[in-house]
Amino acid sequence: MTKTALRKIYREKRKALSLNEISQFSERIFENFINCFDLKDSQKIHIFLSVSKLREVKTKSFIDYCFQRNIRVFVPKMMGDSLISVEIFPETELEINSFGISEPRTNADSGEKFFDYIITPLLYCDEFGNRVGYGKGFYDRLFTQVENSLKVGVNFFPPDEIIENADKHDVPLDYLVTPDEVFSFGTL
Repeated sequence: MTKTALRKIYREKRKALSLNEISQFSERIFENFINCFDLKDSQKIHIFLSVSKLREVKTKSFIDYCFQRNIRVFVPKMMGDSLISVEIFPETELEINSFGISEPRTNADSGEKFFDYIITPLLYCDEFGNRVGYGKGFYDRLFTQVENSLKVGVNFFPPDEIIENADKHDVPLDYLVTPDEVFSFGTL
């Protein structure tokens, strides 16, 4: 199936989830993440701030988990056609950008080029780690700017269809974490 078709299907599937299901599935996703990956003090995690209106996987409890365990947290901030990585702390002030996404008020790019994990939003991921995002290419560009970071997608749905039109600019994920399973795409 094409990215366009999958984008439409999985947006509708998300809309069909109740708010309670989104909360429960989000908690199970992060329990699976924590059980699969060995999180340690001072590691660096790049994670998105979820957008409620898009019915994304909720990340707040996972970010709080990281803060409690002295794991450094970085979030994306849109700057033109790129994302910068801003380190956040419990007291960091956020604002809503023109796309309705929460971001830190500061424009101070951390300059980090390595993260232990980049937790990535997506609409769909196939069995090869190819993902369908929102179509702007922000994360593909981010992935090419960082070094040896594990790219982990989080989604309510497992791989089902192959993305027919993945291209050379698409950077596949290393893992996909769902409420029921963790999928590996060739990474040990």
